Amino acid sequence: MEISAAGRLEVRITTADVGKRVSVRSLIEHGPSGERFGDTVGVLTSWDNGVLRITRKSGESVRVAESALVAGKVVPAAPARRRGPAASYEELARIAARGWRPVESERLGGWELRAAGGFTRRANSALPLGDPGMPLDDALAAVRRWYAARGLPAYVQTATGAEGTQEPLCAELERRGWVREVTAELWTGALAPVADLGDPSSEVPLSREADEAWLSRYQRKGVSEVALRVLVGGSPGAPAGGPGEPSVWFATVPGDPGAAAPAAIGRCVVDGRWAGFAAVEVDPAQRRRGLATAVMAALARRALEEGASAAWLQVEVDNEGARSLYGRMGFAPHHAYHHYREPRTSSSESSAPAGDGAL
Repeated sequence: MEISAAGRLEVRITTADVGKRVSVRSLIEHGPSGERFGDTVGVLTSWDNGVLRITRKSGESVRVAESALVAGKVVPAAPARRRGPAASYEELARIAARGWRPVESERLGGWELRAAGGFTRRANSALPLGDPGMPLDDALAAVRRWYAARGLPAYVQTATGAEGTQEPLCAELERRGWVREVTAELWTGALAPVADLGDPSSEVPLSREADEAWLSRYQRKGVSEVALRVLVGGSPGAPAGGPGEPSVWFATVPGDPGAAAPAAIGRCVVDGRWAGFAAVEVDPAQRRRGLATAVMAALARRALEEGASAAWLQVEVDNEGARSLYGRMGFAPHHAYHHYREPRTSSSESSAPAGDGAL
């Protein structure tokens, strides 16, 4: 906290500091163990009518009454992460979007509107990576019309916790009644150490196609033709793996003789220097046997052969098992991302259900 020469705590932030990263101390009521003060660090996303709104790295929005402020100051941006490959938020957002292609998209200025029949929020949400070319309220109205025309609820995907992320947009969406339904994280790591974890002599079959065996282990049952197009990664008129296009690989560890589904599966998208892992799933009866590691190692070796050197993946914040595994592999969080759903109205409530799956 900021302390004056006389040793007093001071509030050294004003409304002019909206948009900057701040640290504040405030009086709190009913604190744990009788604590009287609480500390909050994050981006000051608004200061209106005597209330500060601070968006933390996790995306959580904290309201602090101006009258409760004890101390406050602007603080430097969070230091660059030492683990994992260097990358900006925008680079990773674009790579992740190319790794999970919708079947239909349209530009709204710097925003991309994406739809895939409701299969996952990632493929059915607006991705704002620039100026939409119009005031925010007009842009959000256009987003809602676009999704309503397809019988889908409108979602906007935002990010927090890294340089260049969208804490102010999160706050503006919340002020307009948009509801944050899901938060996950994008993690990055070096690719070669992942490849070294597996036993090269232990063959894990790889394929360009998600065949019936692979799909029988995939957690989202009844995969439609639209969903299959998202999985294989091809954009209209440009098959996956074509010139300038990402290449998609599927790994399958066969189950025991007579098993109804493979023991484990995984998916990897190779796009330039990046390899993106997804859909790593293991038969519950065969967990803790290193199958997830074997799948990722085999996919990593293929990605290295294609020239990739860095890796990314997405994981839900409450999936402790996956987070522990990826941490041991050398991955670390880069930023959090969130899906905000349009305010509930009679028309939106009657739209198609939310996307299949949290991510």
